[in-house]
Amino acid sequence: MGALWALMEKDRMTLPVPHLVALVLGVLGATALIRLAMREKQRVNEELDLARADTVTDAVQRRTLKRDPRTGVYRP
Repeated sequence: MGALWALMEKDRMTLPVPHLVALVLGVLGATALIRLAMREKQRVNEELDLARADTVTDAVQRRTLKRDPRTGVYRP
């Protein structure tokens, strides 16, 4: 029984290493995923900022329409 117990203890010593490797790989994968999501967020925000700047410029350049009192039609 002593030899069997020694084998069981030997197997217990090797189990934490794969768990540790899996944990490290999981942390690395999560870190990579977070970095990818942050880059994508920055890219989308830059794109939205450019679109907002264009709409502000367009609004400034647009002339307001005035109603023609005789015809009732709005004209620039």
